[in-house]
Amino acid sequence: MERPVFSVSELNNFVKSCLEENPVLQNVCVLGEISNYKLYPSGHHYFSLKDAEGSVSCVLFKGQAFSLRFRPENGLTVMASGRVSVYPRDGKYQLIVSAMMPAGTGDLQLAFEQLKARLDREGLFDFAHKKPIPEFPERIAVITSPVGAAVRDVIRILGKRWPMAEVLVVPVRVQGVEAPGEICEAIGYVNRFRLADVIITGRGGGSAEDLWAFNDELVARSIFESDIPVISAVGHEPDITISDYVSDKRASTPSNAAEICVPDSDEVRLQVAGDLKRLSAVIEKKLIEERKNLMKLETSRVLRDPSETFSLRRMDIDILRATLCSTADRILDSNSRQLASLSASLDALSPLKVLSRGYSIAVDPEGRRIRSVSELPQGKKFRLKLSDGTVNCIADELENNQHV
Repeated sequence: MERPVFSVSELNNFVKSCLEENPVLQNVCVLGEISNYKLYPSGHHYFSLKDAEGSVSCVLFKGQAFSLRFRPENGLTVMASGRVSVYPRDGKYQLIVSAMMPAGTGDLQLAFEQLKARLDREGLFDFAHKKPIPEFPERIAVITSPVGAAVRDVIRILGKRWPMAEVLVVPVRVQGVEAPGEICEAIGYVNRFRLADVIITGRGGGSAEDLWAFNDELVARSIFESDIPVISAVGHEPDITISDYVSDKRASTPSNAAEICVPDSDEVRLQVAGDLKRLSAVIEKKLIEERKNLMKLETSRVLRDPSETFSLRRMDIDILRATLCSTADRILDSNSRQLASLSASLDALSPLKVLSRGYSIAVDPEGRRIRSVSELPQGKKFRLKLSDGTVNCIADELENNQHV
């Protein structure tokens, strides 16, 4: 029997057709750990599934990837379903994945944990970013489904607790693929036109699928970026969503959100009445004290006989004046004696005193005192100061007195 001869591409295509004709390999489930995971700009996901003894190449095309609730990552064990085929260009067989879910946990729970961890790392849950809920809001925006018990409960409780507040219901879908986009648009709309002082967003209870719109990343970021404080009210007490973590306040139920959002008007009235009572008591006590002070003033000597007070003050002034004059006289007398003593000392040291005893002082034409014969060359003019005047002189004969 003659053997067939194939070209490489013909062989690859033949193997491909054989695999694709096998019904078992066209609907197969494979359990394995993701490795070598890459997401290409085209939107296609390429990775391998491996176990302890082998691996298989896999591709998840963009169209099927849209249905994934979680983000594939290396080390994650998954159950992948799809069909086996061959890529004719290199003859490598691969699993073309049509659906995939985590092994051991639901895809929704894994998607929740992955998004929660990522947003937490970015700081969206930090307490420092939480905005305070206004104590007495005037306008409240409720972003939820316009039908159902949740919105009715919120409106009823808000009206009962704080009827003076204006409540604006912004209708949106709260489940389904279109719900996240509508919730984001509603939050942006209320912020853009400053329609409220606080926002309540959420829905009543339901399954994880029903509540999933409030685990959406875009919804979480819209709540975080809201300039208006947001109260998250999703499901019942055990239900926790990403919106609860990122919002400024988490309520266990929509009804609880209404209770958190506004004070109880009856309690406020009681508090105001109590404050008024305490204020009246303080004012009454103050009036009694001031009446007592007034009575003391009415019986005081100052008011009964003001002239006596003036007389006493005049006596005080006279005493102060006498003390001041006495002190000034003592200071003047002391300074006068000190001045006389200094004048006597200065007079004793004065050159004029020396001149009065018959001495004289020789000075040059510039008035500088002449201390030595050497400063008077023959013929130089100088002046001689006496006690009663000055004599102009000319140096004629010079004699030096040298002491041995």
